[in-house]
Amino acid sequence: MLRPLTAALCAVLFAGCASTGTGGRADAPAAPSGEAATAFTSTYRPIAAPPVLITGATVLTGDGRRLEHADVLLEGGKVAAVGTGLAAGADAVRVDGTGKWVTPGLIDVHSHLGVYPSPGASAHSDGNEATAPVTAQVWAEHSVWPQDPGFGAALAGGITSLQILPGSANLVGGRGVTLKNVAATTVQDMKFPGAPHGLKMACGENPKRVYGQKGGPSTRMGNVAGYRAAFIDARDYARKREKDASTKRDLKLETLAAAMDGDILVHIHCYRADEMAQMLDLAKEFDFRIAAFHHGVEAYKIADRLGAEGVCGALWADWWGFKMEAFDGIQENVAIVDRAPGGCAIVHSDSDEGIQRLNQEAAKVIASARRAGIEIAPERAITWLTRNAARALGVDRVTGTLEPGKMGDVVLWNGNPFSVYARAEKVWIDGAQVYDRHDASRQPVTDFMLGQPTAQGGVR
Repeated sequence: MLRPLTAALCAVLFAGCASTGTGGRADAPAAPSGEAATAFTSTYRPIAAPPVLITGATVLTGDGRRLEHADVLLEGGKVAAVGTGLAAGADAVRVDGTGKWVTPGLIDVHSHLGVYPSPGASAHSDGNEATAPVTAQVWAEHSVWPQDPGFGAALAGGITSLQILPGSANLVGGRGVTLKNVAATTVQDMKFPGAPHGLKMACGENPKRVYGQKGGPSTRMGNVAGYRAAFIDARDYARKREKDASTKRDLKLETLAAAMDGDILVHIHCYRADEMAQMLDLAKEFDFRIAAFHHGVEAYKIADRLGAEGVCGALWADWWGFKMEAFDGIQENVAIVDRAPGGCAIVHSDSDEGIQRLNQEAAKVIASARRAGIEIAPERAITWLTRNAARALGVDRVTGTLEPGKMGDVVLWNGNPFSVYARAEKVWIDGAQVYDRHDASRQPVTDFMLGQPTAQGGVR
């Protein structure tokens, strides 16, 4: 757990998922349902906190607006108002935002913190259940180690929510979980209330490399045959369960069936444009919806199709070339996906280092786009880390933008967050201040790190 915050936990019952902000999509998933939804439910509770009034800042609301000399009021753990000349009661904590910038809390849709924690010892390697090509029955949350120092390091970079995914060894790696980046003893105390699970899938080189000498698949056509066989079995299982509720539960098929029902969001590790197109066809065959392609080095080649089908691209700023399927990358990838009609671009990390500087990864995209003649304003770029990320995780009704009624997840930056000099000075989650760069008592230290010097995963 993160000691400076522990004593403040367990104070206020959470009702955030009953609120619907104006930025939510009509087709956003409802809270998980069914037998699996009653297992390992969230026990997260916001930290009790007084109202907070941040005044005179440049505010990026996350929905495309930029407000100068503006105020943000947090009350009851939620955004109460955004505007100018806001008033607050005498009990409010007042923060001078003059010369500073405010954004929604950043969201990383692709993280392995907790399942591949620091230090990176073999004893901590809990992200890939590499025992069969399809392991839809496993849940990443059952591997998450809350004491991972990486959570605190991510918080120092403004990360307030993140999706923890299984690795990419398997065709279907299992369920991912969305967490609030707060102090906790158990993963259920971090679990984002009402957030749907994600289903991690992987196409391309990884599954055939891992299983090529272990019975297959050993080719890309074997990969696709494996997905199809798994979903055929899941469809049959769902029909049997519908006819006879006493049919024995199968955790693997239950997860795949829930993905086809839309209760679990599908996230696919996929690099090449042709393979993303095949996965879109697979989704049509089995009537499920892909929330996002992750990594997507060639997403720019099918940006129009992704936009038309409402599929997000969760992408790196400039990683490429480290294997054949990553060879055809361009630094304008995110910008091209973003500018397509209906485009949903996200900057993700897939890295315990990159998650600490997700704002600077987005800044690289701005610079690369500018060199190509595409100007992207900060108020647009912040959506890659907030609103669009929340959409891909199915939580955009309650977070991702600074709108009244949404979660009070807020970052105060020392300047433009897309500057190389940008630092997150203060971070609030559900209206409670959980980080302060200038106050050591609000710089979380896990139990594991007590008595240890700053090491891998520490705040830098």
